[in-house]
Amino acid sequence: MPTVVRPLSPAARHGAALQRAEWGLVAALAVLLALAVWGPALAPSPHQHDFADQRTWWGLPCALDVLSNLPFAAAGVAGLVWLHRLGTLRLCGATRATAGLFFGGLLLAALGSTVYHWKPSDAGLLWDRVGMAVAFAGLLGWAAVGRISPRAGVPMALGLLVAGPAAVGVWAHTGNLLPWAVVQMGGMAVVLALAWRPHRHGALALPLGAVIAWYAAAKVLEGADHVVFEATGHWVSGHTLKHLVAAGAAWPLLRAMARLHHSRYVATPQAHGRMQNGGHRGARR
Repeated sequence: MPTVVRPLSPAARHGAALQRAEWGLVAALAVLLALAVWGPALAPSPHQHDFADQRTWWGLPCALDVLSNLPFAAAGVAGLVWLHRLGTLRLCGATRATAGLFFGGLLLAALGSTVYHWKPSDAGLLWDRVGMAVAFAGLLGWAAVGRISPRAGVPMALGLLVAGPAAVGVWAHTGNLLPWAVVQMGGMAVVLALAWRPHRHGALALPLGAVIAWYAAAKVLEGADHVVFEATGHWVSGHTLKHLVAAGAAWPLLRAMARLHHSRYVATPQAHGRMQNGGHRGARR
């Protein structure tokens, strides 16, 4: 009797594709971990604290590099406010946790960067990078929740919440900057890869491409710190603009939350049950 091969159901095909995406994410993170641990040591620049604009205003040292951290704090507060407004009926627990980690990380980054730029030193830079690591963990986890699954995003955020500060600690104790570079640049490469995946059905649609574009522009300005300062007649430095543009990377995420808040949908008890799997669908008014 011939064997009948039955085609997989849509649910089975979706489950198989989901597992492949999750294992692909695990493989990418394993490669980055191996690079961070066994890659060649990377020495920091001997001029890493030599910022172009060191002017003091009203007794505030490195005034513009300090004050330009305020947009990070503003974005962090705004994001936490939107999370509170949306509540549990609009966002699943995984989205709320990873988004909260991201916006809380922005507040920590604003504080750490302010401390660092007040008096640039390795000690201050350590706290600056720890705050950035928390924000990176939240962003990557949030992106994975929205493009793959909650069970991929939450462990990823927790793993990076450990790996990021650990990478900073390696740099502080050994001078090897490679693990931190892998966390920062490798993490953003993962976000870029996730941006090519479709939004998960029912998840908050995050414009990851726009986030990457803002971040890339910020890195260009960071590298052109002195060039920009000279080009603007010592009016503003590249590093000051880097802070403003990097904070702007949170703007597309805030807009996505605002659109959801102002949408013409309200959650129903049935939608609330579905949200336990990561959705925010609802019924029309």
